[in-house]
Amino acid sequence: MNTRSFIGTACAAIAIFSCFSASAQGTGETVTPNFNRAIPNVPGKSLVAVVVDYAPGGASPPHVHAPSAFIYGYVVSGSIESQVNDAPARVYHAGESFYELPGARHRISRNGSKTQPAKLLAVFIVDSDDHTLTTPVKHGE
Repeated sequence: MNTRSFIGTACAAIAIFSCFSASAQGTGETVTPNFNRAIPNVPGKSLVAVVVDYAPGGASPPHVHAPSAFIYGYVVSGSIESQVNDAPARVYHAGESFYELPGARHRISRNGSKTQPAKLLAVFIVDSDDHTLTTPVKHGE
Protein backbone atom coordinates (compact mmCIF):
# COMPACT_ATOMS: atom_id res chain seq x y z
CA MET A 1 0.00 0.00 0.00
CA ASN A 2 1.49 3.36 -0.95
CA THR A 3 1.61 6.32 1.44
CA ARG A 4 -1.19 8.23 -0.30
CA SER A 5 -3.70 5.34 -0.10
CA PHE A 6 -2.65 4.62 3.51
CA ILE A 7 -3.31 8.24 4.51
CA GLY A 8 -6.64 8.21 2.65
CA THR A 9 -7.69 4.99 4.38
CA ALA A 10 -6.61 6.36 7.77
CA CYS A 11 -8.59 9.59 7.24
CA ALA A 12 -11.67 7.63 6.18
CA ALA A 13 -11.38 5.43 9.27
CA ILE A 14 -11.16 8.45 11.55
CA ALA A 15 -14.19 10.05 9.86
CA ILE A 16 -16.26 6.86 10.09
CA PHE A 17 -15.44 6.21 13.73
CA SER A 18 -15.96 9.87 14.68
CA CYS A 19 -19.40 9.94 13.08
CA PHE A 20 -20.42 6.65 14.67
CA SER A 21 -19.27 7.65 18.16
CA ALA A 22 -20.79 11.11 17.89
CA SER A 23 -24.16 9.70 16.88
CA ALA A 24 -24.26 7.16 19.71
CA GLN A 25 -26.22 9.24 22.19
CA GLY A 26 -28.41 6.70 23.89
CA THR A 27 -28.62 6.18 27.61
CA GLY A 28 -26.08 3.82 29.08
CA GLU A 29 -24.24 2.78 25.92
CA THR A 30 -20.61 3.12 24.87
CA VAL A 31 -19.53 2.56 21.26
CA THR A 32 -15.89 1.64 20.67
CA PRO A 33 -14.31 1.30 17.20
CA ASN A 34 -12.84 -2.17 16.73
CA PHE A 35 -11.86 -2.62 13.05
CA ASN A 36 -11.99 -0.78 9.72
CA ARG A 37 -10.53 -2.04 6.43
CA ALA A 38 -11.29 -1.68 2.77
CA ILE A 39 -12.21 -5.08 1.28
CA PRO A 40 -9.50 -5.60 -1.35
CA ASN A 41 -11.49 -7.88 -3.66
CA VAL A 42 -14.71 -5.83 -3.42
CA PRO A 43 -13.83 -2.36 -4.71
CA GLY A 44 -15.62 0.48 -2.91
CA LYS A 45 -16.64 -1.65 0.10
CA SER A 46 -15.26 -1.68 3.64
CA LEU A 47 -15.63 -3.93 6.67
CA VAL A 48 -16.17 -1.90 9.84
CA ALA A 49 -16.68 -3.31 13.33
CA VAL A 50 -17.68 -1.59 16.57
CA VAL A 51 -18.32 -2.89 20.07
CA VAL A 52 -21.41 -1.57 21.84
CA ASP A 53 -21.30 -1.89 25.62
CA TYR A 54 -24.65 -1.44 27.35
CA ALA A 55 -24.88 -0.63 31.05
CA PRO A 56 -27.69 -2.40 32.91
CA GLY A 57 -30.91 -0.99 31.42
CA GLY A 58 -28.90 0.92 28.76
CA ALA A 59 -30.30 1.60 25.29
CA SER A 60 -29.54 3.16 21.92
CA PRO A 61 -32.04 5.59 20.40
CA PRO A 62 -34.04 4.36 17.40
CA HIS A 63 -31.76 4.71 14.38
CA VAL A 64 -30.94 3.92 10.78
CA HIS A 65 -27.56 3.04 9.36
CA ALA A 66 -25.73 4.13 6.23
CA PRO A 67 -27.90 3.31 3.19
CA SER A 68 -25.38 0.74 1.93
CA ALA A 69 -24.83 -0.98 5.29
CA PHE A 70 -25.40 -4.70 5.72
CA ILE A 71 -24.94 -5.40 9.44
CA TYR A 72 -24.19 -8.53 11.42
CA GLY A 73 -24.76 -8.25 15.17
CA TYR A 74 -23.24 -10.77 17.60
CA VAL A 75 -24.07 -10.74 21.31
CA VAL A 76 -20.76 -11.16 23.11
CA SER A 77 -22.17 -11.13 26.64
CA GLY A 78 -25.47 -10.57 28.40
CA SER A 79 -28.65 -10.14 26.39
CA ILE A 80 -29.74 -7.59 23.80
CA GLU A 81 -33.32 -6.75 22.89
CA SER A 82 -33.63 -5.77 19.25
CA GLN A 83 -36.40 -4.78 16.87
CA VAL A 84 -35.71 -4.10 13.20
CA ASN A 85 -38.40 -2.54 11.02
CA ASP A 86 -41.85 -3.93 11.92
CA ALA A 87 -40.64 -7.39 12.96
CA PRO A 88 -41.44 -8.38 16.54
CA ALA A 89 -38.90 -7.39 19.19
CA ARG A 90 -36.63 -10.27 20.21
CA VAL A 91 -34.10 -10.86 22.97
CA TYR A 92 -30.76 -12.32 21.83
CA HIS A 93 -28.44 -13.95 24.36
CA ALA A 94 -24.65 -14.33 24.42
CA GLY A 95 -23.56 -16.37 21.40
CA GLU A 96 -26.61 -15.49 19.29
CA SER A 97 -26.62 -13.19 16.28
CA PHE A 98 -28.87 -11.24 13.93
CA TYR A 99 -28.55 -9.12 10.81
CA GLU A 100 -29.95 -5.92 9.35
CA LEU A 101 -30.46 -5.32 5.65
CA PRO A 102 -29.52 -2.02 3.98
CA GLY A 103 -32.19 0.60 4.67
CA ALA A 104 -33.51 -1.12 7.81
CA ARG A 105 -34.75 0.90 10.76
CA HIS A 106 -33.50 -0.29 14.14
CA ARG A 107 -36.45 0.62 16.37
CA ILE A 108 -35.19 -1.06 19.57
CA SER A 109 -31.61 -1.80 20.59
CA ARG A 110 -31.10 -2.16 24.32
CA ASN A 111 -29.77 -4.25 27.11
CA GLY A 112 -32.21 -7.06 27.89
CA SER A 113 -31.33 -6.79 31.60
CA LYS A 114 -31.81 -4.03 34.16
CA THR A 115 -29.12 -5.57 36.42
CA GLN A 116 -26.34 -6.99 34.18
CA PRO A 117 -24.21 -5.30 31.47
CA ALA A 118 -24.33 -6.51 27.85
CA LYS A 119 -21.90 -6.34 24.92
CA LEU A 120 -22.64 -6.42 21.19
CA LEU A 121 -20.20 -6.69 18.28
CA ALA A 122 -21.66 -4.92 15.23
CA VAL A 123 -19.97 -5.67 11.88
CA PHE A 124 -20.81 -3.49 8.88
CA ILE A 125 -20.21 -4.16 5.21
CA VAL A 126 -20.61 -0.67 3.85
CA ASP A 127 -19.71 1.58 0.93
CA SER A 128 -16.27 2.98 1.76
CA ASP A 129 -17.51 6.53 1.21
CA ASP A 130 -20.45 6.17 3.65
CA HIS A 131 -18.88 7.98 6.58
CA THR A 132 -21.96 8.35 8.79
CA LEU A 133 -22.77 4.84 9.95
CA THR A 134 -25.59 5.59 12.39
CA THR A 135 -28.22 8.33 12.40
CA PRO A 136 -30.81 8.63 15.20
CA VAL A 137 -34.42 8.96 14.04
CA LYS A 138 -37.05 11.05 15.73
CA HIS A 139 -40.05 9.34 17.28
CA GLY A 140 -42.74 8.91 14.65
CA GLU A 141 -40.40 9.09 11.63
